[in-house]
Amino acid sequence: MIALGCDHGGYALKQEVIGYLKKNGIEYKDYGCYDEKACDYPIYGKAVANAVASGECDKGIIICGTGIGISIAANKVKGIRAALCHDTFSAEATRLHNDANVLAMGARVVGPGLALKIVDTFLNTEFSNEERHVRRISQIEE
Repeated sequence: MIALGCDHGGYALKQEVIGYLKKNGIEYKDYGCYDEKACDYPIYGKAVANAVASGECDKGIIICGTGIGISIAANKVKGIRAALCHDTFSAEATRLHNDANVLAMGARVVGPGLALKIVDTFLNTEFSNEERHVRRISQIEE
């Protein structure tokens, strides 16, 4: 189960991500927002982060204008490793090395075509489980 959240700036891109998830038979839960009316990104970043941290959802995808603010909000939740990715290399590396559990993107930074490739890479890359990466994640969590 994938948790989704965005602010008004990320709404249109979130709709694209929903289309990708549906097309690929991936279950998701939408934590808002639900239109392009101005709203506050911390509400939705934290909602997705809490869903992932509690185990209700396996991973999360959060979107705002730049991806910065919503990722900062999500990373305030214990156990969350939200990674802001604007390319597939970063999406792959953060899953392999950081076991990131939330993907953040900026709708004003990446277009829908690239964004869906980033989502695909993030969701389909497993954590390497190498000792050095496990050790580093442990240090982050302290």
